Amino acid sequence: MTTILLIIHLFVTLALIGVVLIQRSEGGGLGIGTSQGMGSFMSGRGTANLLTRTTAVLATIFMVLSLVLALLNRGTAGVGRSILDIPPPAPVSAPASPTPIPGGTGPSAPTAPPVTAPSAPQKVPTD
Repeated sequence: MTTILLIIHLFVTLALIGVVLIQRSEGGGLGIGTSQGMGSFMSGRGTANLLTRTTAVLATIFMVLSLVLALLNRGTAGVGRSILDIPPPAPVSAPASPTPIPGGTGPSAPTAPPVTAPSAPQKVPTD
């Protein structure tokens, strides 16, 4: 059911985009709103009325389908869980340093110089 409604929603969306692009804008745009492009089928005013009504109908169908799809899928995301309720992932520890192989020439961990506590600053006598 959801898949069928989603496919219909896609077609309505594409049709709505197409109808909006066909309409004549203030500057002319991509519109076919002149009677020259339509031949003797409709006048410019009739074409504008038809496209306006088609846009309104498609927009209404789009909104209804959006609401229906949202209502059908509201329970599938999780049972009332918020992203804030999920605990953060555990911190990743640093990888262990490689140990040398006894009697071999394998990798060995670099040794750092020993860290000593800083001594108290000495006062310099001033004369």
